[in-house]
Amino acid sequence: VQNKLSTLKKDPGNEVKLKIYALFKQATQGPCNTPKPGMLDFVNKAKWDAWKSLGSISEEEARQQYCDLIGSLVEAEGGSSAQVAAQPAGSETTFKTLLVTTEDNITTIKLNRPDKKNAITTDMYNEIVAALEQAAKDDSVITVFTGAGDFYCSGNDLNNFTKIPEGGVQDMARRAGDLLRTYVKAYIDFPKPLVAVVNGPAVGISVTVLGLFDLVYATDGATFHTPFSQLGQSAEGCSSYTFPKIMGTAKASEMLLFNKKLTAVQACELGLVTEVFPDSSFQSEVWTRLRAYAKLPPNSLALSKQLIRSMEKERLYAVNDAEVERLIERWTSDECFNAIMSFFQGKAKL
Repeated sequence: VQNKLSTLKKDPGNEVKLKIYALFKQATQGPCNTPKPGMLDFVNKAKWDAWKSLGSISEEEARQQYCDLIGSLVEAEGGSSAQVAAQPAGSETTFKTLLVTTEDNITTIKLNRPDKKNAITTDMYNEIVAALEQAAKDDSVITVFTGAGDFYCSGNDLNNFTKIPEGGVQDMARRAGDLLRTYVKAYIDFPKPLVAVVNGPAVGISVTVLGLFDLVYATDGATFHTPFSQLGQSAEGCSSYTFPKIMGTAKASEMLLFNKKLTAVQACELGLVTEVFPDSSFQSEVWTRLRAYAKLPPNSLALSKQLIRSMEKERLYAVNDAEVERLIERWTSDECFNAIMSFFQGKAKL
């Protein structure tokens, strides 16, 4: 029995998982306060021993250690390492997490972390803002967003929440809020037609900003999911305004409050998606159409878009500000922190 328990604890993978489990319990419940499991209950006995070994360290200290451990694991996996840099056509800007190209009067911004399902890191947010600013000024007629690999985008990289600066959680939340405000504003202000080519599942902020796009084309295998309440968070990307306007309050609430995942066909029926294509012909059909659109008079397209957007630009700015302020409050709440820790805990189960 003792050998079995010892083997369980000494396995490097299990040792890390036990540490994650113990820190999570200490951070959310305090010192170990449950009865010791029986000797034959190997897994729960190992978990109990790991939690008990933390003694009386404070919940705050356990939180910090938990975040540090998750952060170190991410770095070890290469989660924060750069992808192969891409050189955009006709520009000196080099992007590490994006592939940016201009061809046939179309600038394409491709999210390029396929091994992480194109989850958006802090660096990636900054690069997308820079890519949008560059595309606004180049000679292209339309700009396209898409994803590398099987996913369009899996939303926020939750490891963003494990990198707590010296200023603490409040400082982290304020910085994240400022970045999010700038990020969403870049979509609001973008002067040319903006098209999303949704090549696979889309989650979180990659879904919410779709209300700021001019066209959204999706493969029939795409899904659209905004699981904010599951993570103790709230809507962003101006979706608290655009979604009810697009699909009605009841359907928007089902997505934004109750985590309803939509198929591509459902999203199209509700007006979030322009058109759905069979996966087998998705790329060829969509790009044939986009190349035709890119031959239209560019000034006419840009000025017509500005007429449509100008009617509500100030409203969108105000919505963006309100959503950011609410999220800053959410990010500093115990409810949000515990929900995100539960997410990581679920990924690390023995």
